Amino acid sequence: MEQNEQDQPRVSSVATAEAVSAKPVKTAKSETWEWIKALVIAGVLVIIIRWFLFSPFIVDGDSMRPNFSTGERLIVNKIVYDIRAPKRGEVIVFHAPEGKDYIKRVIALPGETVKVTGDKVFINGQEIDQPFIKEAIEQANKEGHAYNTLSDFPETKVPDGELFAMGDNRPNSKDSRAKSVGFVPFEKIVGRAEVIFWPLNKISFIHF
Repeated sequence: MEQNEQDQPRVSSVATAEAVSAKPVKTAKSETWEWIKALVIAGVLVIIIRWFLFSPFIVDGDSMRPNFSTGERLIVNKIVYDIRAPKRGEVIVFHAPEGKDYIKRVIALPGETVKVTGDKVFINGQEIDQPFIKEAIEQANKEGHAYNTLSDFPETKVPDGELFAMGDNRPNSKDSRAKSVGFVPFEKIVGRAEVIFWPLNKISFIHF
């Protein structure tokens, strides 16, 4: 026997209201606490990234021209050399003896012999390519002079655990050629320059 529609069970509006009111409602206090936790976590991440993984660096001086200029801001990778050793051609930031941080390019590695004669650089007796200053050398040659006008560097062996680094602006760079700087110990290296992030029109990766 079919039931009349009036006999069908119905959910009262009162029960529905009770069900809705039973759902948890976030209070202003709980939302504030969530924001505080999020900000604390973000702050901790910033500290970790800033002090242990990456660090900003501002180029000060012309020693790396034409590739880097005064005022440019870089991101330095501080952990890459905890994983592997530096490679020739990489741009590094390191603590210089005079208490400043320098930015230079890795030229010779531990155990290698290095010699600089004019614009030519010899590693273990073989001249190496220098694509990062090729145009600067060619322009200087067109003008009738060498790009590197500083004194030559005699053939010398790089000690273990150290690097020979030079600025791209060969005639105007205080680097491993200078006795006041000398070879760069691994423990003095801050990290590898990875990205130019300022000014905006110069944003680019330094290493690929």
